[in-house]
Amino acid sequence: MKTVDRIYEETKTLPETVQREVLDFVEYLAHKLQKETAGWSELSVAAALRGLEDEVWPEYRNEDIKEKWR
Repeated sequence: MKTVDRIYEETKTLPETVQREVLDFVEYLAHKLQKETAGWSELSVAAALRGLEDEVWPEYRNEDIKEKWR
C-alpha cells in the first residue's frame, strides 16, 4: 500500500477537527520543503556567479542589439 493510501485510511475515520490538524501539518511540511528548495536554488545561483562581479564586461547600447525581444 502506498504511503498516500495509508494516510488516507488512517485519517478518514478521525474526527473532522483532527483531520484539519493533519491537513495543517501537511501544509506546513509542504511550505517548509518549498522554502528549503528555494534556498538551495538561490545558493546554486550565487555559487555559479561567484567571482563574476570582479570581471570587466562590455557595455552594450540599444544600437548594438540587432534583434529586439518583444
